[in-house]
Amino acid sequence: MYKLRIDFAVRLLVASVWIINGAWCKISAQVPRHEAIVARILGNNYAHTLTQLIGIGEVAIGIWIVLNKYPKQTALFQMLLILTMNILETVLAPDLLLWGYGNIVFAFIFCIFLWYYFVHRFKKY
Repeated sequence: MYKLRIDFAVRLLVASVWIINGAWCKISAQVPRHEAIVARILGNNYAHTLTQLIGIGEVAIGIWIVLNKYPKQTALFQMLLILTMNILETVLAPDLLLWGYGNIVFAFIFCIFLWYYFVHRFKKY
């Protein structure tokens, strides 16, 4: 029972990262630098719309995490997205990042956590 509560709490924590970044930062445009990053990478013409679509995708990922369907595959998908987004942002818009080049370090640490918690610990030995 305790393990199930911990697992659920971890899923909620990870899901909240996606939901807050998607809903608060992108869909409701409370953090303008997100749209500025999208404009820098994908162009200014559709930056607002694309930022909102990215936000909707992030909220959907958060909901998927809470539902706990295919947790290993979901974690690997998250890692792919996180590393891809952060590499692109670090190369193309480092001046717009909250921690500049340090963002990639936090992204990597988050990916290690995802890998360990959702992939590695479920391996059959």
